[in-house]
Amino acid sequence: MSTTNTEFLADFAAMSGFGATPGGGVDRQAGTPADHATRQWFGGWLAQHGYTETVDEAGNQFGTIELLPGAPYVLIGSHLDSQPLAGRYDGAYGVLAAAHAGARVAAELRAGTVEPACNLAVVNWFNEEGSRFTPSMMGSSVFTGKLPLMDALATTDPAGVSVAQALAAGHRAADAGAPVLAHIARYAEIHIEQGRNLEESGTQVGIVDRTWAASKYRVTVDGAQSHTGATRMQDRRDALYGAALVIAAARDLAAEFEPGLLHTSVSELYVLPNSPVTIARQAVMNLDLRSPDESVLARAMELLGKAVADAEARSRTEIGLELTHRWGLVAYQPEGVALGIASAERLGFSHTEIMTVAGHDSTNLKDVVPTVMLFVPSVEGISHNEAEYTRDEDAVRGVELLTEVVRRLVRGELAAG
Repeated sequence: MSTTNTEFLADFAAMSGFGATPGGGVDRQAGTPADHATRQWFGGWLAQHGYTETVDEAGNQFGTIELLPGAPYVLIGSHLDSQPLAGRYDGAYGVLAAAHAGARVAAELRAGTVEPACNLAVVNWFNEEGSRFTPSMMGSSVFTGKLPLMDALATTDPAGVSVAQALAAGHRAADAGAPVLAHIARYAEIHIEQGRNLEESGTQVGIVDRTWAASKYRVTVDGAQSHTGATRMQDRRDALYGAALVIAAARDLAAEFEPGLLHTSVSELYVLPNSPVTIARQAVMNLDLRSPDESVLARAMELLGKAVADAEARSRTEIGLELTHRWGLVAYQPEGVALGIASAERLGFSHTEIMTVAGHDSTNLKDVVPTVMLFVPSVEGISHNEAEYTRDEDAVRGVELLTEVVRRLVRGELAAG
């Protein structure tokens, strides 16, 4: 293994020590002390490797290398925040891979082996996971103009702490010189697949060409608070029972379609008053539907609507669905896919075009600048779990692929427009 790849693995091990959990994962939700400590470590790494660190008002952390004064930037990165009790690789691998790839290409440019058309920037997007602050992909949404900055900063976690307060407790304040969207010409991101397709097919890398369509809802079930023992069964309006019916219906919904055409889940359940001797007056949860076929997603919502009406009648509650996120079956630019394929072929890596089921910051960036999205295999497809794992040989192969992609982007390939 080359010295540069050995250094990458050593840096990844060091970074994984921040927020480390007994089960071998990490727990560093956005804006927590563990997240800030990781950001501080990464800022030091950037300075040691020739980058200038800046942070914007949305908490996005950048490292820039100016190679051609006045030229736009090739931006590469992902996110360092995690889910609770999560794996080491989701997001964080992509940030460090980007930083290493950028440093390698910058060294080549300084040596005169590559003629630059763009400058280089690495980014750690704030709150991609959305586990503490909703919505997910918050930092990149603000950066691309999809979410107003003031709305993001005013968002609070379940304890009432705002994003603005969480950022104020961080390792540095916002810098006036942080990059903005107008400075960015191209974007690239690498990520673990979070699925089993690459591993099962024995394919070394994936070139992302499309996203699955998704619809996410905030479900509110309103009932009536009463005594768990004394209240007659026929008099109960149990919000938790109504929620349970919706949860079961959402799970059963997937069986109405061919395997692999619909993923459903319900998560983040809040129950009031959450007392052991009181029937719940309200239950609030998230409902998530995803499909590679938008017509399937539309049909699923029709069926879900009937199931919700049935749950209301059976539980004698009122159930409301508020759409919080929606995106369609959107393609990445074909030119970016072609560039990723050409890069993999030059390096002799087996590859396939692949869809992403999960949301990534690149799904925001691709709507505003030419974007390349890459995957490396995940062992058994495990993600958002301490057991999440990508083999070292796959991890370093991904860094090599991203380096080739960045090399081409900095030379001016995948021109905007």
